[in-house]
Amino acid sequence: MSKALSKAKGFKKSKSGTYLSMATTAFGAFGVAKQVKKARLEHDTLRLIDAAVSAAAIVTGLALLVRELKRLGDDDVLLG
Repeated sequence: MSKALSKAKGFKKSKSGTYLSMATTAFGAFGVAKQVKKARLEHDTLRLIDAAVSAAAIVTGLALLVRELKRLGDDDVLLG
């Protein structure tokens, strides 16, 4: 059981784990887009500010994951 647990903990630092984290973080952008649309329709400034802060968190999270992917030594042409 502990061998499986240590393998699961190592997945987070693997390339595939990082790609999965990037996908789930990017998926959050759909929720933010819905929030922005609803805020604009209702002219709700506070909800629009909340959506902007959430979008900034998503962008920052993706930037951190891209940096982690580069540190893992990915040979992908798109990432440089």
